[in-house]
Amino acid sequence: MAPAKATNVVRLLLGSTALWLSQLGAGTVAASKSVTAHLAAKWPETPLLLEASEFMAEESNEKFWQFLETVQELAIYKQTESDYSYYNLILKKAGQFLDNLHINLLKFAFSIRAYSPAIQMFQQIAADEPPPDGCNAFVVIHKKHTCKINEIKKLLKKAASRTRPYLFKGDHKFPTNKENLPVVILYAEMGTRTFSAFHKVLSAKAQNEEILYVLRHYIQKPSSRKMYLSGYGVELAIKSTEYKALDDTQVKSKMLFSFLYPMSFFAFF
Repeated sequence: MAPAKATNVVRLLLGSTALWLSQLGAGTVAASKSVTAHLAAKWPETPLLLEASEFMAEESNEKFWQFLETVQELAIYKQTESDYSYYNLILKKAGQFLDNLHINLLKFAFSIRAYSPAIQMFQQIAADEPPPDGCNAFVVIHKKHTCKINEIKKLLKKAASRTRPYLFKGDHKFPTNKENLPVVILYAEMGTRTFSAFHKVLSAKAQNEEILYVLRHYIQKPSSRKMYLSGYGVELAIKSTEYKALDDTQVKSKMLFSFLYPMSFFAFF
């Protein structure tokens, strides 16, 4: 009978232990709290229309300017449409030049804001000019600035006598057969009426091979919303700040012994 009683006692102990562990696990799950992290860039949110144009530019320079022609004043719809409707409108315009596979790639680029840094790069270049006060858009003709279309012709007359500007690899140059022409750099936000007015004049001059027309993105009034990034890993390291009391006399005696021992060892031999 003793072995049978011992077996029952062991089963009872195992059962109570399993019940205690299950309750402990349930309590741990209930007490756990999730941590949500958002990664925001240092620059404000950039317009999706400009990001779409950079996607087009990566496809080809020709597609960039074709897309630009179809969205010259598209930004005005942003004031009346919802963000989702405006997003679909941009995709519809881009669909005129892209197949379904590239449309899906564009959606993915939107989701991770892949081309937002490129827009901010142009914004920083414009800030270094710097832009004239109160101008929604402006042109730079060999170091001369103006935000008035009727002054472009006057600034072009003596442009050859001034230093030619440096052009970056990512600059958007209007298709032309000649490169040795006066360079006119337009800083403007694509899709606005101000941009459209400048573009009509400059594109006509570029087609007549009077100028080398270069477009750089410029947003006069950046968004107040933060630029949240996705597709990046974030590590949250939590360090304990508790301090434990130690008897430093023992630590010092051990250190002294470890120091004297090798010295006496070498002295002996």
